[in-house]
Amino acid sequence: MIIIKSAREIEQIRKSCRIVVDTFEYIEKIIKPGIETREINRKVDKFIRSRGAKPAFKGYRGFPASACISIDDEVVHGIPDKRKLRPGQIVSIDIGVEFQNYFGDGAKTFIIGDIPERIEKLLRVTKEALYKGIDAAKVGNRLSDISHSVQSHVEQAGFSVVRDLVGHGVGRKLHEDPQIPNYGPPNQGPRLKPGMVLAIEPMVNLGDYQVFFDDDDKWTVRTVDGSPSAHFEHTIAITENGVDILTDGL
Repeated sequence: MIIIKSAREIEQIRKSCRIVVDTFEYIEKIIKPGIETREINRKVDKFIRSRGAKPAFKGYRGFPASACISIDDEVVHGIPDKRKLRPGQIVSIDIGVEFQNYFGDGAKTFIIGDIPERIEKLLRVTKEALYKGIDAAKVGNRLSDISHSVQSHVEQAGFSVVRDLVGHGVGRKLHEDPQIPNYGPPNQGPRLKPGMVLAIEPMVNLGDYQVFFDDDDKWTVRTVDGSPSAHFEHTIAITENGVDILTDGL
């Protein structure tokens, strides 16, 4: 069931999303070659708690960290550890925040040092695809119009969208209905209505779209062909006056 949020609830979600944005601004200051991913996680956890909020991922279905930190061919759900970041890597960080019983969610892929032009293009197209999806999130459109907009932009650029993972509703819970695939035909699924709050999150691979769960930690999702993957995410609210990007500034 898709839960329609009131104006008051959207403002509460916005507060959580503001902390998500502020956390990413903090990460921008500390992320650099040589830092361990577990150190980023520790600092993120401390920062979120300093704002009177909770890291939404910590303990969620048993996830052991406050941030998902995924490097290169890791698509999502990477577990922070003692690995040190190196120049030439891309690092996708996904963060959820719970503040006053409401959730916000966002993700961003960072560049460490210099990267090849084709990977720069991967990040650019993934972020563009996110905004294509957001542009399609209009009252009266259908849910799959978001999915189709993302897929069309990605595939026109020669990349592939991950099909085994989806965006989602967000609000009183971190993951709510509806699920939002990043691929599919247009004009399918429920009509988009004012008050829907959605986390739209394209995950885009340089190579093939197929992925698998790491056998060792059971969490990390990797590309089957070992190609790099990028991930960007915004939490948005659909209103009569258009889309309100609650994680604006991310």
